[in-house]
Amino acid sequence: MKNNIIIIFLFYSLVAVAQQDPLFTQNMYSQSSINPAYAGSSGMICATALNRLQWVGFGDGSPMITMINVNAAVKPFGLSSGIGMNISNDQFGFNKDLGIDLSYAVRFNAAGAGKLAIGITGGFINNTLEAGNWITPSGSTDNSLPNTKESSINFDMGFGIFFNNDDMYFGASVTHLNETKFNKAVNPSTYKRHYYITGGYMLQMPNPAWQFNPSVFIGSDLSTNLLSVTANVIYNKRFWGGVSYRVSEGVAGMIGFELFSGMRIGYAYDFSTTEISKYNSGSHEFMLGYCFSLKKEKPPQQYKSIRFL
Repeated sequence: MKNNIIIIFLFYSLVAVAQQDPLFTQNMYSQSSINPAYAGSSGMICATALNRLQWVGFGDGSPMITMINVNAAVKPFGLSSGIGMNISNDQFGFNKDLGIDLSYAVRFNAAGAGKLAIGITGGFINNTLEAGNWITPSGSTDNSLPNTKESSINFDMGFGIFFNNDDMYFGASVTHLNETKFNKAVNPSTYKRHYYITGGYMLQMPNPAWQFNPSVFIGSDLSTNLLSVTANVIYNKRFWGGVSYRVSEGVAGMIGFELFSGMRIGYAYDFSTTEISKYNSGSHEFMLGYCFSLKKEKPPQQYKSIRFL
């Protein structure tokens, strides 16, 4: 029992530091959660929901992440802009983070090469520690453990830039600009600034029915680093599948398809290449997205890139 408790606490501490932001294997569909400049980049109204069940079989405390995003292209006073809202719920072990933020991006023509956007975001994170879930050996006490649930709400903000055209995209952003602090009795924490770079390219294959879509995702808090490389193949602009490699962490496969005009669904399965793979059967991730346009002359099915969700 004692060893099991130690293992749970070790994994809890490591993940709490290394994964302060909700991250997904299908990160090309969740860019709005880390980059406010992404809002409105499709020129449409888009809603996306992602759910990640991580380390299935690890136990009741295994991570579960849910994110819902809505973003739209708008033109207040004739200024090309984007607005968005993110809601995320990140649970692992005794810890739960509930976040909500609003984004605004202003978009410019980049000398005919595409659109360049600059965005900001602000919102709140509610960090909760569930005291009732502590497991201690029978008859023992520890004054450092709370007797009641601890909860703290703090302001959070971020900044980003995003460039895109019909064939490629590139983004750079920083989250937790103000380095939000949660001063709890147990596991006090600071949300470090996280820096992200994303990029992708849509390559038309000789057969017009096929496209190749490589992408890269880089993240760092200047103490831990993350590099994920993904390669997707798209058929008839309706079906896609591919593989992703997260350096020193794991590999994943993903598939997806367009149910009908604008409505898409995706699935990814991750297999860890670290020691923790001995204690779980992998991670499952689900994505549901819908995009539509209020302009009748530009229906959603004409949009060429599956990343715009």
